[in-house]
Amino acid sequence: MAVDMVAGMEPVLNLARRWGALVAAVIFFSLWCVAEAGRMGGSWLSWSGNWPLVLMTLAIATASWKPLVSLGFTAALLAGQLSHALPPMYSNHWAIYLGSFVALGFILWTAPQRLRYIAAGTNVVAAAIMVFLMLSWRYGDGVGWYPPAYAGDRWMLQDYGWQLFALLLLIAGACAAVGLLLALYQERGSLFRARELAQSSLKEAEIDLIVEQERTRIARDLHDVLAHSLAVIAAQADGTRYLSTDQPKAVLSALDTIARSARSALVDAQRVIEGVRDDGMVTPQPRLSDIPALIEGMQRGSLKIHPTESGTPVKLSTGQEMAVFRIVQECLTNALKHGGRGTDVRLHFDWSGPGLTLHVASAVVPAGQEDSADPTGPRVGRGLPGMRERAHLAGGWLTAGPDGEHFRVTVFIPYGTREVRAADETAGAEAGGTFGEISGEEVRPALTATGVSRPAGAAREAHDRG
Repeated sequence: MAVDMVAGMEPVLNLARRWGALVAAVIFFSLWCVAEAGRMGGSWLSWSGNWPLVLMTLAIATASWKPLVSLGFTAALLAGQLSHALPPMYSNHWAIYLGSFVALGFILWTAPQRLRYIAAGTNVVAAAIMVFLMLSWRYGDGVGWYPPAYAGDRWMLQDYGWQLFALLLLIAGACAAVGLLLALYQERGSLFRARELAQSSLKEAEIDLIVEQERTRIARDLHDVLAHSLAVIAAQADGTRYLSTDQPKAVLSALDTIARSARSALVDAQRVIEGVRDDGMVTPQPRLSDIPALIEGMQRGSLKIHPTESGTPVKLSTGQEMAVFRIVQECLTNALKHGGRGTDVRLHFDWSGPGLTLHVASAVVPAGQEDSADPTGPRVGRGLPGMRERAHLAGGWLTAGPDGEHFRVTVFIPYGTREVRAADETAGAEAGGTFGEISGEEVRPALTATGVSRPAGAAREAHDRG
């Protein structure tokens, strides 16, 4: 109910806030001209109250747009009268001073808080000066309300000053109260609208959260089903191919095609599931070209990364590029998490082999310091298993473990399977190798990671890195 009332008054208040001061100035000027028409001495130009009326009218008119200018008109009137440049107030038009308080009401309604304090203080001082101008024998000489000051200004101000000052402050306070009430009323309306907007946004957020949770659950279930089924297909096809070396070449080629298609479909399905936005559109997936921007972002006050590259880059599939990006991202995140800011990280891309070999080495915190920093003991992380899964889905492999004062991660992503398949067939025909030997040659091409050793505590360190 209250919200509807505020909403209904809002257009009227906005209109009054914008044009109210100008309309009030016109009314103020018109009423004074009509009231004093018979006492102007035949002409408005010869009337002693013309300049005070003009200045107070301008003070009211500019109160909403230029509060400081409005206060300046009031100050100009008082300064002109103190210097005898303008005539003082008389008994028939001293109330023109009240225009300053009308302007004060508009300023307190429309101006910022800081200007409100300035306007209030200025009007208090102006009221005191008005009292002096109205009571002093040099200016208003009592403006017809008080007896002449035969004993001087001191006794006049002492006897009647506080009464007139209190009256002016009472009038100013009434105008200020109206302005403040209007300002508070509009602020209350703004708060009501903000509350309604917040409640509406909260409801929409709750709905979006429910939808996103359901979408995530479906995507996870779908991914698990596809991952299991396609992984079984790929494993069965590879196993059959390795165990049936005496089959015709066409059969082996068909089995290899089945395995490669299953792995490719698994990577693409994971990419599509991870890339679906709330609106159902597919978001752009990270590629190798996005790695420099990632490195630059991590270098900005966080890590000291030294990227190097050897060999000629080869085009990878979309799923493989995304896997490489995510693995690099996880390695840099782990380096920052476990090594802290300023950790040295060496990142090397080797394109010279049958596939992309990625070496990442980062400095690690000594075991004693890391254990003392985490009193709960080592935790099994999910970073390394996730990286291994991405590398495996991309057709490659990943190893990780401590090497002295560094933690090293080595990743291999193959370019393709044609050359590997030819090598397998040659090895099988000449040596009659076993399944373990042949699969080892395909899955892990000859890569020498110099200095990579796996000490006895490598397993625990690798778990902690996740």
